Amino acid sequence: MRTDLIRKTVLTAAGIAAAGGGIAGPAIAANAAPAEKPAQVQSDRKGHGERELDVRYEAQPNFFYCGPAAARNALSVQGKDISIDAMAKEMGTNVHGTNSIFDITPVLNEETGKNAYHSVEMSSPTADDKQTDQLQADVVRTVDDGRAVVANIFGTATDTDGNVHSYEGGHYISVIGYRDGGKTVTIADSADPNMASYRMSVEHLADWIATRGYSTN
Repeated sequence: MRTDLIRKTVLTAAGIAAAGGGIAGPAIAANAAPAEKPAQVQSDRKGHGERELDVRYEAQPNFFYCGPAAARNALSVQGKDISIDAMAKEMGTNVHGTNSIFDITPVLNEETGKNAYHSVEMSSPTADDKQTDQLQADVVRTVDDGRAVVANIFGTATDTDGNVHSYEGGHYISVIGYRDGGKTVTIADSADPNMASYRMSVEHLADWIATRGYSTN
């Protein structure tokens, strides 16, 4: 998967390290951030089963800032440029991470100036068909409205290229696009700028979110 699908304005990735169990810690160590590349803006194909938003991507500077980074990247699709530190302060993020999606949603609403987002909890160990269908509909609706979904995920999932992404301590990501009517989603992941964007089936994403939750329009 090409990582130039989203605009890279990475500040640093030197502080990203494997987590030992913090709720928001990625289990991937990132290499040095690449130089900024020209934006690759995807065409708006609303009504044709796919759409992808333009993200001003920024990697998280340490292992516990994935929540603030995911929210910051999500808000960037609306043209907002908010520092990750400011996001972290609003969410109460500390070395143990960001507690839950319920700490993310109010910040997204505060920064958008309206109650555009709400939290969806998925407490079951795996997602059922109804939850998967709801996630698919939520992603399509939110992206079509020009916003990104923020998801709290846990465990291991495989993307459409066969790459394995493992976050056994938990993690936050942004969902910034979809294909095939939402059966495949595009993820912006702040953990590793060398794998900043990838695609995944909505079924795999739903199981990844299971036991956690997501913020959606």
